[in-house]
Amino acid sequence: MRGLAYLAANQPTAAAAEFQRILDHRSIVLVDPMGAMARLQLARALVLSGDTAKAKSAYNDLFTLWKNADPTIPIVNEARAEYATLQ
Repeated sequence: MRGLAYLAANQPTAAAAEFQRILDHRSIVLVDPMGAMARLQLARALVLSGDTAKAKSAYNDLFTLWKNADPTIPIVNEARAEYATLQ
């Protein structure tokens, strides 16, 4: 929630730090959907902060997680569309 609040306050660097903090606790996010959402929000925060290279890496990590995801799930399509704009 704190990361989302930072994004809403237009503080993408602080938001990215919060999402990274979640991902640094692998035992918490290993089987929890929160890990995927933290990766997505981290990628979005990195885009807003202007760090396109790290954002691409975060999206790629997410897509590795979602390699077998149902392509009809809207969030999957949103993430792919966001990544496509970085190309």
